[in-house]
Amino acid sequence: MEVMSYRDSSLIKFAAFVIVVAGMKAAVVLVVPLLLAVFLSIICAPPLFWMQKKGIPSLVGILILMFGVIAIQMLLVSLVSSSIADFSGNIPFYQERLKTLTFESLQFLSRYGVELEIEKLTEMFNPSRILGIVANTLNGLGGVLTNTFFVFLTFIFILSEAAGFPNKLRAISNDKNTDLEKYAEITSGVNRYLGIKSLTSLATGIVIFIWLAIQGVDFPVMWGVFAFLLNYIPNIGSIIAAVPTVLLALIQLGPLAAGITALGFLIVNILVGSVIEPRVMGQGIGLSVLVVFLSLAFWGWVLGPVGMLLSVPLTMGVKIALSGRESTKWLSVLLGSNKEASRMLQSKN
Repeated sequence: MEVMSYRDSSLIKFAAFVIVVAGMKAAVVLVVPLLLAVFLSIICAPPLFWMQKKGIPSLVGILILMFGVIAIQMLLVSLVSSSIADFSGNIPFYQERLKTLTFESLQFLSRYGVELEIEKLTEMFNPSRILGIVANTLNGLGGVLTNTFFVFLTFIFILSEAAGFPNKLRAISNDKNTDLEKYAEITSGVNRYLGIKSLTSLATGIVIFIWLAIQGVDFPVMWGVFAFLLNYIPNIGSIIAAVPTVLLALIQLGPLAAGITALGFLIVNILVGSVIEPRVMGQGIGLSVLVVFLSLAFWGWVLGPVGMLLSVPLTMGVKIALSGRESTKWLSVLLGSNKEASRMLQSKN
């Protein structure tokens, strides 16, 4: 009797993938801090190895990096905590002001024969609700910045094990060099992306802060930090950061100021997203635009806002890992960009 093997069945692999995703979503409280600690460790591993080469003990290097990360975290918390509290406290005033502006706009349109019912307009588009969502998001962001004990604890343990991890790979691997090369490719690719993205996001946050401070928009520091963090989210992060800021400028300073604020966000994001980042990253992140957008939706659904922030590096790691096996290399090609596929075809020819 012929025995059928299900090991390589696509259906079994898809079922395993669904189970893993469901497990990650169910354990999101544990998975999110772990992923944050892992990516924080990937960023800090090169400085740690550099200090080890200079003769600095591993424990001292880990402590230096830990205090550096804590200092950055405390700086962000000190910058935004009071602004978040003040903004949340002013939400009722902003909402009332927004309702007044909406009513005045409807009256202005009615003079020119444009009749709109305020009830139907409110059902279709409720700007006041946007301010409430922004307040909840900012409060959640403040919670993430302050409740990081587990992240730092995991970060320390990962760094303490980082030096011996290649030896563990050699001990368990049948093909030593390939596994080590793939591990180095994943970490270097993610490290490069996060490093460049951090610098461009920092530049974005600083420019937005200066732009808003010159205009006199409330809480420019908070919106600058908000733009810095959301710039990690590809494609729509800058839009998410711009909408509440432009809305606040409209409420506080009027339509002209709102237009100037929107123009500032547009200029900054065109320069950073379309000019600076492509030039600095060279051939890019190796993912198609569609895959970047779908990964944003997928990881956001599985892991929440942190998943959206880490969507690109997570997908990059998956793509590089898939390219290491012939049986899954086709998936890596599908995830890659059109330019990468063209280069592969040229190399074959």
